[in-house]
Amino acid sequence: MDTIIVTTNRSTIEWLKMKGITGRVIPHPTPKDVRGCIVYGVLPSLHLAALAAEVWVVTIPNLPREKRGQKLSIEEMDAYGAHRIQSIPNLGITK
Repeated sequence: MDTIIVTTNRSTIEWLKMKGITGRVIPHPTPKDVRGCIVYGVLPSLHLAALAAEVWVVTIPNLPREKRGQKLSIEEMDAYGAHRIQSIPNLGITK
């Protein structure tokens, strides 16, 4: 099963790589890109999420308000508690 990473953030790509996760990086995926794949990143619609085999997001629960919207280093991601969580499973939308 193919893995794709949906992001433009280099630190996120490197952080995932440090966790043993690699794949094609696609900043703006299409239904064809995600269908049946394991996806890491935030998809722009629930329809795309339903087409993927799995969707995982990187969450940073301890991110200070003043750091929101900024590019973080890998060290900052770890310091603020970055981790992966599995997102919405299949929503019953026809694949």
